[in-house]
Amino acid sequence: MNVHLLLENLTNPALLFFVLGILSVYFKSDLEIPPNSSKFISLYLLFAIGFKGGQELAHEKFSFELLGIIGFSLASAILIPIYSFYLLKRRLNIYDSGAIAASYGSISAVTFVTAVSYLEAYQFKTNGHMVAVMALLEAPAIVVGLTLISLYDKQSVESLNFRKIILHSLSNGSVLLILGSLLIGYLATEQQAQGIKPFTTDIFKGFLAIFLLDMGITSGKKLQSLFTHGWFPIAFAILVPLFNGMLFAYSSQLVTHNISDRFILGVLAASASYIAVPAAMKISVPKADPGLFVPMALAITFPINITIGFPLYYLIAHMN
Repeated sequence: MNVHLLLENLTNPALLFFVLGILSVYFKSDLEIPPNSSKFISLYLLFAIGFKGGQELAHEKFSFELLGIIGFSLASAILIPIYSFYLLKRRLNIYDSGAIAASYGSISAVTFVTAVSYLEAYQFKTNGHMVAVMALLEAPAIVVGLTLISLYDKQSVESLNFRKIILHSLSNGSVLLILGSLLIGYLATEQQAQGIKPFTTDIFKGFLAIFLLDMGITSGKKLQSLFTHGWFPIAFAILVPLFNGMLFAYSSQLVTHNISDRFILGVLAASASYIAVPAAMKISVPKADPGLFVPMALAITFPINITIGFPLYYLIAHMN
């Protein structure tokens, strides 16, 4: 592994603000980002990524490679929760196993946003179609997770309706905003996009740093509850995402040789949802413990990805 690349990532200001957030909890500081401000920054990041992705998508042409990328992504969203579920079921109950499997088969928009910034630091652009691919991957893993739970306990899933689950996933605020921004960016002319470029581009990294500070504070608060569940969930939250990211970053050469696409495909496979999946599980599987799968995704997997994972997936994306 390229040690210089890892060290360079570890000194990234956005990442250091994340660490600062965790340290503030450790030192019992009263540092916090007001909830309304945090929500605004989240919406801004999703809007900016979606709009810029739409602009890029407007210059792209439909191809068999794009079709292959979409198929490859959907395959990852189905395969990851299946093998994760059977691995988890060896140690956990089926409700928690299904919820965690769905989380790790789904994606994290925040991890995607951070990955885009990481690529830009190396002068790589994220292709617009990857924004659309990211948005499509919210729902499949949720459906797979719920199906696996229902196979083992038909009484556990309350009012299971796959149509409602898919609609709920697509109408989730983050998914709706990024898809809507993608469409608006696609329709806007270059001249129109220039008018809001200072807002969509110039201040992006600053807002990302503040957002990661907030994520660090949130993660720090959730770490303690996770430790009460023993070593297995922690080991899973570290090792499985890294395995997923490396596996799919490497195997993505089957559908594309574009470095940025391969990197993002690895990141999406490695990330874990802590927004859309918990919302769906709260409705459909109330027996699943959110005090387990939310901290796993947010407090363990997210920092592991942005510190160790990104350099790994980036290096693998360069392999043929």
